[in-house]
Amino acid sequence: MQWFAAPEYWLSRLLVQRLLAALYLTGFLAAALQFRALIGARGMLPVPRFTARVPFRHAPGLFHLHYSDRWFAAVAWTGAALSAALVGGLGDLVPLWAAMLCWAALWTLYLSIVNVGQTWYSFGWESLLLEAGFLATFLGNADTAPPTPVLWLMRWLVFRVEFGAGLIKLRGDSCWRDLTCLRYHHETQPMPGPLSWFFHHLPEPLHRVEAAANHVTQLAVPVCLLLPQPVAGYAACVVIATQLWLVASGNFAWLNWLTITLALAAVDPARLGLAVHPRGYGAAPAWFEALALALTATVLALSYWPVRNMLSRGQVMNRSFNRIHLVNTYGAFGSVNRTRREVVLEGTDDPAITPHTVWREYGFKGKPGDVRRLPRQYAPYHLRLDWLMWFAGISSGYARPWFLPFVTRLLVNDPDTLRLLRHNPFPDRPPTHVRATLHHYRFTDWRELRETGAWWHRTALSEYLAPVDLATLARAGHRPPAAPPGGRAGGRSGRWSGGWPGRRPGGRPGRGDGG
Repeated sequence: MQWFAAPEYWLSRLLVQRLLAALYLTGFLAAALQFRALIGARGMLPVPRFTARVPFRHAPGLFHLHYSDRWFAAVAWTGAALSAALVGGLGDLVPLWAAMLCWAALWTLYLSIVNVGQTWYSFGWESLLLEAGFLATFLGNADTAPPTPVLWLMRWLVFRVEFGAGLIKLRGDSCWRDLTCLRYHHETQPMPGPLSWFFHHLPEPLHRVEAAANHVTQLAVPVCLLLPQPVAGYAACVVIATQLWLVASGNFAWLNWLTITLALAAVDPARLGLAVHPRGYGAAPAWFEALALALTATVLALSYWPVRNMLSRGQVMNRSFNRIHLVNTYGAFGSVNRTRREVVLEGTDDPAITPHTVWREYGFKGKPGDVRRLPRQYAPYHLRLDWLMWFAGISSGYARPWFLPFVTRLLVNDPDTLRLLRHNPFPDRPPTHVRATLHHYRFTDWRELRETGAWWHRTALSEYLAPVDLATLARAGHRPPAAPPGGRAGGRSGRWSGGWPGRRPGGRPGRGDGG
């Protein structure tokens, strides 16, 4: 079938596969380096507890067959090694069937992690990475020309990512319609980057241009991806340019880089005037053509659900319609916060709480804390705890499953948990008490930056978690994974504004819900 092959896209396929493998490498590294504190056997949301209550059919993966931290680490590091090999060109050095098995193995390993990751893996880019990796399995390798149907499926995926995000904004927050969202977004986004302060201080007319350009690039440009060349190639270049703007303005894990990678599948270098030497390929094996066509038919059939969602007035963002995360619906920032609320965690080693107690603050890697610390660039690496702390500031309900287990681990200086932080103010012995307060953060202006050297200004709002110790948390059912020597209990009881472990006198809930 001559129409099946698209040899002119060989360079686009090469870039897609190498970049996608690099993003898989990033995902597996994040899993390997963070899982013990988050979902390990003694983590905040342990995998064994999850698999005991959720059957395999609802969350298929390897960890329903067996779980141990060593087994999880083996899966994550195996995925990282295989990803690195594909970045280095392994897929083009082995037979076609072996290359497909490599990509299928990556998808299976990462699916197993995502399906037990619980709230830590509830982001849309997890499903996007899985869907992209599954399609990459059928892109072929150097033995065969890029298959036209699979290249079109990647265009269809980019269309759903961008168009879904555009629709959710148009239907969502009114600030998208009056073009004022970017007045707030750079300051209130989940994890600002080193340039976010400067983006926030762009002139107001430029913020309106940003918002208007967003509507064009997410509602009009994606349609052009589905048109013939060279229109599709130019549309892909616009998508890539806008995604690079987002990369510069914040930290969104691998979402932007993955969108860039997928958009490359719509680029025909020769049609854009690039001097690319053509490559000759023989006919693709019949079995490979049959698999690619079967994949195309399957994706088209499963597309009913995301298309229906996009056309619905009740459109939802980032929803998977099946347990293996294929043909999902996507979207981002349907609503934009007008103010930024941050949960600040502090500890003390005083044996009892008094008005003179000195509190020392924990430092996070990406989450705003020290007002004089310029936000760092971490994307495409994903700091899962820092992202969830942003949601905790919006509403304590988002943090209910994991926040007290997190505090419990701080009270024993759990080494796996402390590795997720930038600064532990108690390096020699654990604190006796930990508390959390809710603060309002805003970017300083140019004058404040010059006078104080601070990028942020913060104001205390309310108590988020009253001082708690190990005894208080134990009574609430939260016991540490293992109390190291020096771990201490005792002191006054605590209360959390989110509703537990206690309440204020008279039975009234404490204030401070981030919602």
